[in-house]
Amino acid sequence: MIALSCLVASGCREKQTDSPSIATASVAPVMRGDLSSTLTVAGEFQPYQEVELHAKVSGYVRRINVDIGDRVRSGQVIATLEVPELNAQVAGSEAEVRHSQSEISRAQSGVALVEANHAALHAAYTRLAEAARMRPGLVAEQELDDARAKDQDAEAKVSVAKAALEAAQEQLGISKADHQRLTAMQDYSVVTAPFAGVVTMRYADVGSLIQAGTASNTQSMPVVKLAQSDLLRLRMPVPEENVPFIKIGGDVRIKLQATGKVISGKIVRFTRELTTSTRTMLAEVDVPNPDLSLSTGMTAETTIVLQERKNVLTVPSNAVLEGDGQAYVLALDTGNKVAKLPVRLGIQGSDRVEIIQGLAEHQQVIVSGQSNYQPGQVVQPKLATIGMSKQGGDQ
Repeated sequence: MIALSCLVASGCREKQTDSPSIATASVAPVMRGDLSSTLTVAGEFQPYQEVELHAKVSGYVRRINVDIGDRVRSGQVIATLEVPELNAQVAGSEAEVRHSQSEISRAQSGVALVEANHAALHAAYTRLAEAARMRPGLVAEQELDDARAKDQDAEAKVSVAKAALEAAQEQLGISKADHQRLTAMQDYSVVTAPFAGVVTMRYADVGSLIQAGTASNTQSMPVVKLAQSDLLRLRMPVPEENVPFIKIGGDVRIKLQATGKVISGKIVRFTRELTTSTRTMLAEVDVPNPDLSLSTGMTAETTIVLQERKNVLTVPSNAVLEGDGQAYVLALDTGNKVAKLPVRLGIQGSDRVEIIQGLAEHQQVIVSGQSNYQPGQVVQPKLATIGMSKQGGDQ
């Protein structure tokens, strides 16, 4: 009897031991916070301006004042060319100007002379004509005709002299224009910096023959390459799907690959055109570099803020699943029973997702091993640490 009782008791204990235990589920609460979606791409520093300086006239380098790495100011003389034939042409044009001025003086004297002669002949004719009118027959008709002809001839000579003076004045204008052109060309024998920057390459030395860089089909050798490096352009390729979110003034986080230093910037321009080979669009950030600590060609890891949301509902990214084209989560009700809830998503942060519709604040969602749970199943929630240190995405 005692043995039977023990057997019954043992069977009861075994039955109690075989009863299923409640599964544990890692959960996280639906929380409000600020969220941002970002894009991380590699950027490269480029000069704000860069140009290869050519000479506009052909000549030999007489003096070059800079070398690679030198900082120059705007208007500083970079190199001076020796152009003997151009100097001779300038001297010739100066002589031509002086000759034209002499011709004008001579023509002016000629005008004064013929005008004086015309005045005398015109006065003589006038007196004879008046005497013939007052006393007919006093002056012979032949004498009056000769006086009239001389007066008209003198008047014509005045017109010719004035025309010659105008021609001399026009020639002076031509001579001055030619002299101005040659003087301007002579000024081009001095190569100056168009902006403040750094000499990044030197192509010529003293004595080098430099061809005039006046035509696109002339393979002329530049003197130096000049780059504005106190302000750099950071260029970033933006994939096609992210282009609609790029805007002027957008925030960018810049991590320098060489030093690890992190700086902040804003998008100041973008091309508004996709490169067909890469399907990307270039965006630029201007980065001040007054001490030239950054060099062109350096790279940086850039994080572009595409979208931002304030005080929105968020869940950890791994809480969201996809099925039949619909996003959903496994959430717990007040009795810790699992429910499959469809949700409408907003922006995606680095580790959290915006929930536009489908959940309420403080609801608990399962964040791992969702395939182990079925809707209607009762679970033991265990608060996960994932996503708890941040209130939302990339901050």
